[in-house]
Amino acid sequence: MIDNATLMVAIAFSGSALMVTLLISWLGARRDSYLISWAGGMAFIVVALGLLGLRSGAYDLLTQVGPFTLLITGMALIYLGAIQFRSGSTSWVLPAVLWTTAIVATNIPFVLGLSGVGTVMLNLSCAVFMALSAYQYWAGRAEAPLHLMANAGLYGVTSISFLACAALLILDGELVLTAPPSNWAEQFNSIMAIVGLTGVGALSLTLNQFRATKRHQQDAMTDSLTGLLNRRALFDGFGDTDLPAGTAVLMFDIDHFKQINDRQGHAAGDAVIQQFGVIAGLGMRQGDTLARIGGEEFCAILPAVPIEHAKAIAERIRADFEATPARIGAEIIPATVSVGVATSGHGEGFSSVLSRADAALY
Repeated sequence: MIDNATLMVAIAFSGSALMVTLLISWLGARRDSYLISWAGGMAFIVVALGLLGLRSGAYDLLTQVGPFTLLITGMALIYLGAIQFRSGSTSWVLPAVLWTTAIVATNIPFVLGLSGVGTVMLNLSCAVFMALSAYQYWAGRAEAPLHLMANAGLYGVTSISFLACAALLILDGELVLTAPPSNWAEQFNSIMAIVGLTGVGALSLTLNQFRATKRHQQDAMTDSLTGLLNRRALFDGFGDTDLPAGTAVLMFDIDHFKQINDRQGHAAGDAVIQQFGVIAGLGMRQGDTLARIGGEEFCAILPAVPIEHAKAIAERIRADFEATPARIGAEIIPATVSVGVATSGHGEGFSSVLSRADAALY
């Protein structure tokens, strides 16, 4: 077997490559804060493992407190990154509390000369951070089941390897160590660190790319002003299909919109469009589709609704929009909307029904 010091240096080199890759990825997508948390965590771990690998068998206070504090800090940042990845939360409270507890529980025994107890606490602290990171990925597995369950598994096994190191030390019952622990659990832990870093790094970067691709696709299908579907999304979803009989198509057009822009400015026009998007969205049922298809025009698709019911929905949206004008500060921007309604016959395509709704609008 390779000696433990060599394994630690190897892990440090592996972690350095992952750290640089994560940092480069973050520079290209700065809103993905979990990337910089992971990169920062890897930086602390790399420095800690480098120092541990170069200590030449020494196990005094200096070679314990400094590297172990760096290692725990890196683990805490990786856990913070897992929270940010799953929930988007940037709260440092729980990671900070756990980090403080781990630092105190690990370093006080070392300061008191109980290096065996301190080493146990170090391994338990790392195990907790790895287990909590595994939980974050497991809890969020619905987003990308295979990748996130694999990530959770790698973190979970790494946590177990730290627990094994702690368990052997507890069984030995040595309160004071004069040299770094050397046993099968330490070897297993080091190997798992290499495998875990490589696997977690690859999976994390893949997940980040998956998210970025999904986000770009969503941006391409979303109207930036209202957050509704855009024309492309609407026609990609319905353009070449026959609508089920009895599907209503509603065409909305904000009245005299050019005059609003000319008289009150484009900011007022944008406010009117956004206000209509909100009110029309509130008027939709579950399963209905609403899109802004260009300028001041909107389209809604309402499955399985009688024509009179569709007209009632259209009238309610029209009345609500007129009664709830947009505002910019204290300025009120009155506006109205016209609506055309058509329902599909048997075997009738979306484009045909849309044309009839458009004709009804005018």
